[in-house]
Formats: sequence, C-alpha cells, structure tokens
Amino acid sequence: MTTTNSELLGLAFMAFFIITLSSTARYYFKFFCFIILSVVCAVGPVPLMLLRPRDYRNALLPAYLCTKFGKMLGASFEVRGRENVNRQHGGVVLMNHQSALDLVVLAYLWPIVGRATVVAKREVLYMFPFGLACWLWGTLFIDRKNQRSAKSAINNESKAINEKQAKILFFPEGTRGDGDSLLPFKKGSFHVAIEAQGYIQPVVISKYHFLNSKAKLFNRGQNIIKILPEVSCVGLTKDDMPQLMDRVQRMMQSEYEALSDESLAINNLSKSL
Repeated sequence: MTTTNSELLGLAFMAFFIITLSSTARYYFKFFCFIILSVVCAVGPVPLMLLRPRDYRNALLPAYLCTKFGKMLGASFEVRGRENVNRQHGGVVLMNHQSALDLVVLAYLWPIVGRATVVAKREVLYMFPFGLACWLWGTLFIDRKNQRSAKSAINNESKAINEKQAKILFFPEGTRGDGDSLLPFKKGSFHVAIEAQGYIQPVVISKYHFLNSKAKLFNRGQNIIKILPEVSCVGLTKDDMPQLMDRVQRMMQSEYEALSDESLAINNLSKSL
C-alpha cells in the first residue's frame, strides 16, 4: 500500500471518528449526503424523462429512490389516509413545510395522489441539472417578484385541475417553520382551489423531532404523513376565502399537534428499547 493510500485511509477513519462523536459534523454530513443523493435521484433518470417531457410520471422513479435514500439517512415516514385520495378529479394538496427534507414527503405522496405537479420559484429552474429534471416532470415555475406573471401561471393550473385532473401540491405557509404552530397560510393556493371550483386535500406531516437546525442535530426518526379528507370549494367565491383559510388551517393545526405528540412518543420509545 502506498503512502498516499495510507493517508487517504487515515483521513477516512478520522472523518468517520469525528462524524460518530460530533452531532454537528454528523448534521452537516447527512445534509451533504441528502443533497448529493437527491440530485442523483432526480438527474439519473433524465434520459428516460426526455421521452415524455412535462409528464408527472417522470418523477415516479426519482420518488421511489428518494424514499429509499431517506430511510438510509434516518428519515422514515408512515403514510395514513390513502383512502381519502380521489384520483378521479384534480385538486389542491396543501402540506406543512418544515425542512428541505420535505422533498422526501413529496416522494411518498407523488405516486399516491395521481397526476401531481408542484409549484416552485423560478430560480429552481436554473439550478442545472436539477432544474431540468423538475421541468421534465411538470413543475410549475413562478416568478414571485412578478405578481401578474405568477397569477397567470397559477390560473393556467386551475384549468389543469379540471381538464387534466391534476393535483397541485403547495406549501401554504410559503416558508419553512419548525415550531409547534403552523405559520400563517398565504392566499395563492386557496385562490387556485376556488378558481377551479375544486377540492383542497390537506396533508399534515408530524414535527421532525429528529431534526434541529439550531442545535445541529440530524438523528434517526419515525414520522407520520396523514392525508385528511377533502374540503370542497364548489360554490365558494373570493369572499369566502378568509373563512376557508381559517377552517383549513385550524384543521391542519389540530392534526399537526396530535401527530407530533404521537411521533415524539414513538421515537422516545424506540430510544428506550
């Protein structure tokens, strides 16, 4: 064995030793692996995606791979409420937003909800090659700085809900929140649902007790994704939006608290065994 190989082996053992002892090092290492693996999952199947561009089915293989890599890193999810999904019509799917790891949640939901698409800021499109993969599986990119352009793009998706039975996935909080309460919801997704005279499908993900960005902790944890019954927007107008937003947020907040308590108990029990 050459000296160079010996040095590399020594560095590898040192890195493993540091990651094992330091929660901060482990936090950054796991997130680094998550980013790399996410890109690999998304970009690897691109040659196949080119055969049917802008098709939601292009994301099925990346989604499958993403769930497996998520488990490998310690982020495991149980999905409940599959019976509440009606694939015969489109709608708006709302999810609480906690971390970049929500990408794993999307991976679990994608094959369940049917003709799915997500809304992302336009900057993601230029993150080559990940942006290309997102475009190929039908991501709707909006320019948040241009309200007229964003509204026009979302209105087009309202038509897709009825014409293509599409399910548009939104994070209604608009930004990440890791507290005990959901952040205030923004109006965009509700505008789409009312414009389409369709349905809202609330989806609640339990709090990521295994993850703490402030304390730099990234442990293993069991989490719960619960798909709630649909909320009909048929007959509603823009005047009904405040009441609709309040109703849906209260519903999701109540479920978020219950699921978070349950997942905390499950994780505490697993630690004690």
